Amino acid sequence: MPRVICVGECMIELRERPDGLLSRGFGGDTLNTAVYLARLGTAVEYATALGNDPHSEEMLRAWEAEGVGTSLVLRIAGQLPGLYLIQTDQEGERRFSYWRDHSPVRRLFDLPDTPRIETALAAADVLYLSGITLSLFPGSSRERLFGLLEAVRMRGGQVVFDTNFRPRGWPDRDEARVAFGRALKLSHTVLAGVEDFALLETECTADQLLRRLRDAGVVEAVVKLDEPGAIVLSGESEAMVPVPEAVTPVDTTAAGDSFAAAFLAARLSGASPRAAVLAGHRLAGTVIRHPGAIIPRDAMPTDLSAPQGAPVTP
Repeated sequence: MPRVICVGECMIELRERPDGLLSRGFGGDTLNTAVYLARLGTAVEYATALGNDPHSEEMLRAWEAEGVGTSLVLRIAGQLPGLYLIQTDQEGERRFSYWRDHSPVRRLFDLPDTPRIETALAAADVLYLSGITLSLFPGSSRERLFGLLEAVRMRGGQVVFDTNFRPRGWPDRDEARVAFGRALKLSHTVLAGVEDFALLETECTADQLLRRLRDAGVVEAVVKLDEPGAIVLSGESEAMVPVPEAVTPVDTTAAGDSFAAAFLAARLSGASPRAAVLAGHRLAGTVIRHPGAIIPRDAMPTDLSAPQGAPVTP
């Protein structure tokens, strides 16, 4: 099976409990996808930069225990990972606060060992990144990343772009629009959310997004809708793939990240685009039945081709 390299950031996560105390974990969109890819049997490496502190070391050990390769993780002495705090109101709505302006991953393309990382990324069978990945890097580093995406495509590899858009990660929307436009044109496969582009463009419909993806020359795409379901675009064909079962979520964290992992793992194993979307729906439907981004190993579904069981209690 082809090797996937995911690029992005993992941060320290602090979750505020009802009693005001904090619980600690780790999280990051592309890292979550890498973990689920590894659990689904896909060979995957994670490319990022961390500090040389105990938290960074604990992250590395946890990734390795999940089967995620760490040979492309650079270490920077004296640096600490980024951090975010999750607070939940009485209606269950979450609010995030971030401390990540000086996180080590922002220097990934400006270190003595950067050429080794760039060589590996350019040789990837599949290079996976997100809109959040794009927001991590200043202009010159982002240009180097775009050059690597182009190199992957030129040698016949796949660039897979998940359009996660978080406005607070960008100085302004104009810069984000330009970056997203370039990423779309360099991508083989795009996992796009109507909600992401509605935030990015102020207004966006599924039809407008499908047209934009076609105009960008994307080979294959999944357009995730506001209502449960998705449209899969493959070549000239287009099909609606509804969610196979209704799920009452316990925690929607990593729903999109796990969907991406299941979709990509299925496609790399030879499944049809529609079957891969169904696999994505089913893994995401399992993940949102559990609190947190990474569910227990024994909660992983054994067969993504069939609906999963009843909701669990958090």
